[in-house]
Amino acid sequence: MINQHSENIPNQPRETLSDKGYQFCWFDWFCLWYPPGWLVLFNRHWQHYHSDPDGWNWWEYILFLIPCGFYLALLMRWLRLGCRLPRKEVGEFNPNYQQAFRQEILAPIVKYYFRGELQQIANLPQTGSMIVAMNHAGMCFPWDFLTLGYLLSEARGWVVQPLASVSLFEHPWIIWWLPAQWSQVLGGVRAEIGDFETAIAQGKILLYAPEGIRGPGKGWQKRHQLQKFDVSFMQLSDRYHIPILPVVCIGSEFLHPWAINSKKLQRIIKLPFLPISPLMLILLLFPSMGVWAMKTRLQYFIQPLEQQINSGKDRAFTYQQAQNFRDKLQTQLNQMLSSFNL
Repeated sequence: MINQHSENIPNQPRETLSDKGYQFCWFDWFCLWYPPGWLVLFNRHWQHYHSDPDGWNWWEYILFLIPCGFYLALLMRWLRLGCRLPRKEVGEFNPNYQQAFRQEILAPIVKYYFRGELQQIANLPQTGSMIVAMNHAGMCFPWDFLTLGYLLSEARGWVVQPLASVSLFEHPWIIWWLPAQWSQVLGGVRAEIGDFETAIAQGKILLYAPEGIRGPGKGWQKRHQLQKFDVSFMQLSDRYHIPILPVVCIGSEFLHPWAINSKKLQRIIKLPFLPISPLMLILLLFPSMGVWAMKTRLQYFIQPLEQQINSGKDRAFTYQQAQNFRDKLQTQLNQMLSSFNL
């Protein structure tokens, strides 16, 4: 099941895509079911398809898996690189690598760990550019986005690109955790208005969180409460005549439960949010668990396509339209929560 689609990926040089799909060994299976090992999987998969002399090595991977070993691994890598940061290379989106990552790494995590499911598939259009607007939560690595992207790709064969926080591209922690090109090559679009508009103008299928960082950063106390929607997605939808596909996600709030956002510490370390919860004690021992999340069930309810978007020229009118859109999704979310007794 892990490599069932690898034969469909064109042969390319190692710098772009290997001619052989990634094969799981016993160490990879161990990392899949051992939470501190997910970061190992991400980096080993990247190194299979890309030349990365600045990346982690085997001894450092082993250290990831023992309490506080990540700190020693970080020191070893820093010394090995001559006391400098990993190189910040510029990467371009590679749909072939995105497919390989989804089929070889995401597939088992989505199917067996997050148990991702698409509901109301009849509402999915067959093709065409669109903005897939989803409630975003979890206060953790964006697993609700990655899971939805994988499920849409499986259901329709779409090439889906998520709008991602700038911190996922250039924050120092991310640069050490993951290869410098990782987010770009997997299709991430920087959550900046210029990059967003360029992607829309090119007719891409984009995953978008109208709440912005307010969604995952709202904390456990405000779970299932949609935050204020930004207006940019409605303006761009109207300008380029791109429909919006609303999606309601159930289960993302439990990716990192019981968490609150520490705004003071968040500003100090320049992260979009900093969750404080009992799980943070484990994270201090195993910093490699920064990409891990609690086991949950992610269900996505596809809503009817919104094709007639009229944002208007008045920003106040556009803002009200966006909040009306939020209220509509909130009503649908509440109805689903009631039916699940959550």
